[in-house]
Amino acid sequence: MKERFETFTVLIAKISRNIRRIKNIEMAEYDLRAPHISCLYYLYISNGMTATELCERCEEDKATISRSIDYLETNGYLTCETKSAKRYKAPLVLTEKGREVGEQILKKVNRVLDEVSAGLTEEERIAFYRSLAIISENLESVMNSYV
Repeated sequence: MKERFETFTVLIAKISRNIRRIKNIEMAEYDLRAPHISCLYYLYISNGMTATELCERCEEDKATISRSIDYLETNGYLTCETKSAKRYKAPLVLTEKGREVGEQILKKVNRVLDEVSAGLTEEERIAFYRSLAIISENLESVMNSYV
C-alpha cells in the first residue's frame, strides 16, 4: 500500500511539474507563463469566455486568472468587451495577436500530446484518460467529504 501511494503521488506531481515546464519552455518566445497559456488556449478553442468560465476550465483560482487576464490584456492578447465594474462576468475575446498565438498554442499542444502518447494504442489512451477521470472524480468526492 505504501509503495502504491508513493508511486501515485510522485508520478502525478512529476507529470504536473513537467506539463508546467513544457508550457513555459514552448511559450518563452512570447513571454508567456503557464497560466497565460491555459487562458489563451481556452479562449482560442471557445471563441471567448468570461473570467468565471476561465477559472473553471483552467482549474485556477480567481486571483491567478485575474492576474493572467490583466497581463494578457495589457500585452494585447485579449480584450474585454465591457469596461463595467462587473468585468468578471464580461466576455473576453482574443485580439488578432491573441488568435495568432492561440493557433500556435493549439499546434504545440497537439504536437506534445502526440509525442507523449507515443507507445500507447488508441484503446490504451482511452482507458488511461478514463482512469484519470475516475481518479479525479473520486479525489473530488474525498475532498467534499471533508467539507
